[in-house]
Amino acid sequence: MYSSDIKAVEALQQKYSELKAAIGQVIVGQHEVVEGAIISILCNGHSLLVGVPGLAKTLLVNTIAQVLDLGFKRIQFTPDLMPSDITGAEILDENRNFKFIQGPLFSNIILADEINRTPPKTQAALLESMQERQITIAGVVHKLPAPFFVLATQNPIEQEGTYPLPEAQLDRFMFNIWLDYPTFQEELDVVKNTTSDKKQELPKVMSGEEILYFQGLVRRVPVTDHVMEYAVRLVHKTRPNEQGSDIARNYISWGAGPRASQNLIMGAKCYALLHGKFSPDIEDVKAVALPILRHRLVRNYKAEAEGLKIEDIISKLL
Repeated sequence: MYSSDIKAVEALQQKYSELKAAIGQVIVGQHEVVEGAIISILCNGHSLLVGVPGLAKTLLVNTIAQVLDLGFKRIQFTPDLMPSDITGAEILDENRNFKFIQGPLFSNIILADEINRTPPKTQAALLESMQERQITIAGVVHKLPAPFFVLATQNPIEQEGTYPLPEAQLDRFMFNIWLDYPTFQEELDVVKNTTSDKKQELPKVMSGEEILYFQGLVRRVPVTDHVMEYAVRLVHKTRPNEQGSDIARNYISWGAGPRASQNLIMGAKCYALLHGKFSPDIEDVKAVALPILRHRLVRNYKAEAEGLKIEDIISKLL
């Protein structure tokens, strides 16, 4: 597609600028959130967007789907949703033969809206698709289209009628991205943009073929041993055992697994490329550490009693 990897990196940086500009026509502010979502897509990962109602979580995913020339399906997770409602099911056709009808999971970008509002049985239907990019129905394996991403949203304050995501499910999300309230000026811009009859025509910035190529480019980025060791050592420090740190032993009941180390390196590679470097350094690992580790650490009672947030513990570890 490009004559050299250097040309490809330059093209990726140009595409990234275009993506941010296009998304910025609809989403005001939230720069770190947009960057995190784009990095997870370029790393072939999934993202969990967490924020109170009205912070444009769903709109952000919709906008990303519009600027990427990809298939998009939205699944509204509700208490009565069944696994077959998202994966698809086998039915008997008019000739009395079983026929597989694909569910909404068979698309490139899946918006799993309010993912914690559906029971564990239905949440578990996503496990195989998020890890292996396939689903198994009646013993038959069905491959999902490539690229494939799950961008899920969750409301952190309303706990009635919700089912907390199991650790195995959380670990499959590369990033846990928190959305915060906009500043006064950002909120003013939001109100101006959304209370007029102005409609935004968004350009298609990147195709599925280009995304797959750039995912390969990110994987080819070289990483020095000391950066690799720093990432793995950071993850080891989160574990409350003899290899872990005093902070982990005091405040964490469960630490991050090897998938966190893999995601730290992949995220650092992509972050470095998008910011004009050809190889990541320790600062790039630190830049992606919070959204990668935030949902993989479980605080113990002592941390909760002392009012320590997960973010405080991660900053101490860093």
